[in-house]
Amino acid sequence: MSRLSEFITSVRTGFGRNFWVANTLELFERFAYYSSKAVLAVYIAETVGLGPERATVLAGSVFNFLLYLLPPLAGTIVDRYGFKKSLLACFSIFCVGYLLIGLAGLPAGKPLVDALGAQNYLIVALVITAIGGSLIKPSIVGTVARTTSEKSRSLGYSIYYTLVNLGGAIGPSLAPVVRTHFGIAYVLVVASLTTFLLAIGTLLLFKEPPRPADAPPPKSMAKVLGDMLLVFSNVRFMVFLVIFSGFWVMFWQIFYSLPFYAKDVLHLEKFELIETVDAYTIILITVPAAALARKLSPLAAMTLGFALASAAWLVMGTTASLSITVAAICLFALGEAIQAPRYYEYVADLAPKDQVGTYMGFAFLPIAIGTFFAGLLSGRLVGHYIHGPGRAAPQRMWYVLGVIGVVTTVLMVLYDRVLGRARVAPPAASSGAGGTG
Repeated sequence: MSRLSEFITSVRTGFGRNFWVANTLELFERFAYYSSKAVLAVYIAETVGLGPERATVLAGSVFNFLLYLLPPLAGTIVDRYGFKKSLLACFSIFCVGYLLIGLAGLPAGKPLVDALGAQNYLIVALVITAIGGSLIKPSIVGTVARTTSEKSRSLGYSIYYTLVNLGGAIGPSLAPVVRTHFGIAYVLVVASLTTFLLAIGTLLLFKEPPRPADAPPPKSMAKVLGDMLLVFSNVRFMVFLVIFSGFWVMFWQIFYSLPFYAKDVLHLEKFELIETVDAYTIILITVPAAALARKLSPLAAMTLGFALASAAWLVMGTTASLSITVAAICLFALGEAIQAPRYYEYVADLAPKDQVGTYMGFAFLPIAIGTFFAGLLSGRLVGHYIHGPGRAAPQRMWYVLGVIGVVTTVLMVLYDRVLGRARVAPPAASSGAGGTG
């Protein structure tokens, strides 16, 4: 009981007002992002009429790819102009971007769509939205870093990751309510309205946290690009990132292939709900998963996480059943929660002392690579196994992902044996949680 009391006291007194404002903004931003993400592939395929293959390419290989590729460059803008201005820009661009995407499926947007063509119009709208979204992570994570002390930082990041996953769970939970009452396009309109309110909240409530006295001056874009070239020359690190992207190829299928599978094979009317299972599971198992991960080296934790995630898809491929699907996603979430905290620790450990920030920016690269290839793959899986020759046994599509996971797990073991550096000792404390942040 005393430990619980100490924890509650730490949460109440260990963080200032600006910490909670920033994390509340992040919670609702993730709500907007994941509610729109829950329906985006189906919306583009069926409402806009571009079909599953082009829809998943646009949702994954264009929009999400840019969203996770740009943060290292966006961090330079954030450092130069400050967190508050960057957040205002982020939410303003998000507001416009989500609205433009929503207009593609509404009568009011028909003249614009007809003028550009549906695919070209959506590419413009998705790129605009992704540019805005690239500013959110450097701004919020930077605010958490500046508004916590060395003692409270670990708990601060745990709170941040928990709220990220909570937003990721609430968004898809409410999306079917909006979709069934107003139409699927209005899920994007609600996301636009949410980010408009977040811009007002930022303007009224968020205060720029003071820059540390010993902080180096902001880097120029040329300096950032130069540092990135140096990182690309680190063969060990780049091999590791490419291998790790295999995990994200699997993860993003929850948002690209699974909605079609839930809707057309499992006949789940509120198909968005299946996408909340991962986030809710992570929220529930973060503490025990982090405790297990602390007992393993970073590479061992990541390999175990990959193995569990791979097994999840193989289980899902056995039969087209809602209960099996939910159980498999829970297993995937366990693997995700075990590997996620140790991943960032390992990236920081690989980095030279004077390039930790640059290397941590590259930590998003596997997510970008993974979503790019997931977008290319998922449309073909849906086309073959749900709408094409393989529809007699559509659950077999998940075996393809299971094989990708097994190959990724084996490659991680080989990396550990051949290129992996000496194992680092487990840390005294971990801030781990799953999710994409």
